[in-house]
Amino acid sequence: MMLSVWLPVLALMTSLLAAVVIFALPEQGYRLRTAVNLGAALVKLGLVVVMVWGVFRGVDYGVSFTMAPGVAFVLKADALSMMFAGLSAVLWLLTTVYAVGYLEDSPNRSRFFGFFSLCVASTMGIALAGNLFTFFLFYEMLTLSTYPLVVHRGTEQALKAGRTYLIYTLTGGAVLLLAIAWLQGVAGDLPFREGGHFTENDPALHTSLIGIFVLLVAGLGVKAAVFPLHGWLPQAMVAPAPVSALLHAVAVVKAGAFGIVRVVYNIYGVEASSVLGVLEPLAWLAAFTILYGSVRALWQVDLKRLLAFSTVSQVSYIILGICLFGPVGAAGGLVHLLHQGIMKITLFFCAGNYAETLGIHRLDEMDGAGRRMPATSFAFTVGAFGMIGAPPLAGFITKWTMGTGALDAGMDWVIAVLVLSSLLNAAYFLPILHRLWFRDPPRQWPHERRWGRLETSAWLYWPTLVTAVVTILAGVLASLPFSPLSWAELIVLREYSP
Repeated sequence: MMLSVWLPVLALMTSLLAAVVIFALPEQGYRLRTAVNLGAALVKLGLVVVMVWGVFRGVDYGVSFTMAPGVAFVLKADALSMMFAGLSAVLWLLTTVYAVGYLEDSPNRSRFFGFFSLCVASTMGIALAGNLFTFFLFYEMLTLSTYPLVVHRGTEQALKAGRTYLIYTLTGGAVLLLAIAWLQGVAGDLPFREGGHFTENDPALHTSLIGIFVLLVAGLGVKAAVFPLHGWLPQAMVAPAPVSALLHAVAVVKAGAFGIVRVVYNIYGVEASSVLGVLEPLAWLAAFTILYGSVRALWQVDLKRLLAFSTVSQVSYIILGICLFGPVGAAGGLVHLLHQGIMKITLFFCAGNYAETLGIHRLDEMDGAGRRMPATSFAFTVGAFGMIGAPPLAGFITKWTMGTGALDAGMDWVIAVLVLSSLLNAAYFLPILHRLWFRDPPRQWPHERRWGRLETSAWLYWPTLVTAVVTILAGVLASLPFSPLSWAELIVLREYSP
């Protein structure tokens, strides 16, 4: 009984305690800092695995206490929270390994890894939050803990990007707080629960609920990079590669998308959202963002900016999926929460490998890099084809499931969006792959480093290959129990069950 109460707290405290210890370490404490980082990541992963198995068996994990009259702090593990927490735990471990190698010779490593751990703690708090108030606390903590990571290099460009990031995210947070306060006044402190709270729509609340929904989506849409609230994301690419990977695959953009899922499923309920008429406009906005991000990616010459606009596009698949009124399409959107994270972190790891090993940052510098760095380029190829939606990779599972769900829901126009998006993905990724594998390398790379027998540092090499292999396995093994798709189906069947 006590274990079921405290497991979510322990999963959260793992990163918080790691952050406190790391902040206190001297800059020269490389081995101890690495041990704390990796040890905390492994412990967190173990705790999450235990909770995933428990949730699958029907065990309730959670703790709640009152902070003020009518306001409770709630941590709870359910199927949806375990999906996000599992993504966070697995990719934190891999990103930690990657970051240790990437920042090997950089200054201010204790500061970096301290805020890095706070960022992961915030993400875990968002995943385990049991109501909107608790969600908001960790949502804002995420903003404050990621800002030092964005500006880590301390350059004028990094500081400018950090200011833009804060303006967007703090404004979004203020809008979100206004929406939560309005909802609190209308309906009280509503815990997240399967099916939501408004399955029987009250006409007297109709206008208020629509207004609150719009504010909630606007506040959360900033971090989810929904058009036109996406402007901070491409600028934030001045951050080191591990930070970019964390922003795109695990933390910030996923927190916004995850929050929108919580609002639709666990506050309003799918049926009430449909009755209120808010899902169709949200679906069209997500569809436009998908196409807009892909079109903008076509014109980029910097690799990380191209990947940033790709994220603007890809994250909105999650939102579009939950707007398809039916379990199949919703499963496609939810599974992309995991699939996009795995594929995108692979691509950012590759971008970091190219930058650290060859000094490559621009697309026109990538000619022949596949011959010099075949393993990294293999991983990039897997991630790129996954984003395009080529079978049997993870991205194909997303698009096929969403397309099937769109047909079931009678929303045939979504098929056109998926096809056009895939063509646009191919239009900006295939020329890169042609450069990597079919063009001759230059006589001299912009800034080449040698790492012995491996093409790059082992700390950078292995996480990249692991995520590439997982991208393949998530597609090939999609029908097995505990695959990302199977877990997404478990969530939506509970949401759509009578």
